[in-house]
Amino acid sequence: MCKKKTKKKMNQPVRCPYCGSIAHIRPAAEIYHDAQRTDELYVCSKYPICKSYVSIYPGSKTPMGPLANGDLRNLRIRAHRKFDRIWQTGIMSRQDAYRWMADFFCLPLREAHIGMFSEYRCEELIKKCDSILALNEKAAS
Repeated sequence: MCKKKTKKKMNQPVRCPYCGSIAHIRPAAEIYHDAQRTDELYVCSKYPICKSYVSIYPGSKTPMGPLANGDLRNLRIRAHRKFDRIWQTGIMSRQDAYRWMADFFCLPLREAHIGMFSEYRCEELIKKCDSILALNEKAAS
């Protein structure tokens, strides 16, 4: 009889990839200066010197990805906007677009989230989305 290995989830602290400090959960309203926000973020303990943070999945203490500085956050936003145009314009369904992205990066579908991407992956996704969008514009002409 084979025993199934179970991976114990360790309560390891979330660390900042930029300065190595531990990140703490803080209200997003503090960071965004918006009293209407009710969500939370993991924020580097060196904030505002180190301006890295990441959102938390609602109802959990799980970060949506690694902490990101302003440059990476902006790059992820740009990548998401390009990627979303692919399914919003009907080139692919949303589900097919995520499958395509996972295949492009050789990732399991569950790991194909732009919020997890590095600068390199965001830049590569933007380039690939640009080429697909341009190809489809030519085909539509």
